[in-house]
Amino acid sequence: MASSAATDEITRTIRVWDTFVRVFHWSLVVAFVTAYFAGDDYETVHLVAGYAAAALVTARIVWGVVGTGYARFAQFVRRPSTVLGYLADIATGREVRYLGHNPAGGAMIVALLVTIGGICLTGWLLTDIFWGSKFFEDVHEWLTNLALVLIALHVAGVVIASVRHRENLPGAMVTGRKRAPAGDDVA
Repeated sequence: MASSAATDEITRTIRVWDTFVRVFHWSLVVAFVTAYFAGDDYETVHLVAGYAAAALVTARIVWGVVGTGYARFAQFVRRPSTVLGYLADIATGREVRYLGHNPAGGAMIVALLVTIGGICLTGWLLTDIFWGSKFFEDVHEWLTNLALVLIALHVAGVVIASVRHRENLPGAMVTGRKRAPAGDDVA
């Protein structure tokens, strides 16, 4: 009987990620990948994907202020000392599970939004105001390379958290559902 209760606790799920957050996440993935691989060879595709990314980032910033509970910046943006403490806990295998974004994940969201927003801004400046500017071209490329590093760290963090907490985080970003909080989990 206790085994059945434990199983029910593990399999019970709740909605965490709303439709907007999930559509935004995967749409931004598609826009970034499309813009990156289109590059200079397919300028129109690159521009359309870049403008789509800019619209998505802008919408996400608005949703971070007025959206549902787990989508709001106030829910997951934490002090640098909290983020560093959480990273130290990851290194020692003592990190707690968060139902929403953990402190490192929250910091990554901010870093990615700022970086991809900067890529979009410099791309727009290159296209509409400073066409041919070596400076803005270099900044655009540098920010793109930074985004690739951040994306790799983001994916690594998702894998680590998925394994450590026995939870399919990419699946949760598709369904919107995560395992209900239990024990020391932070809701």
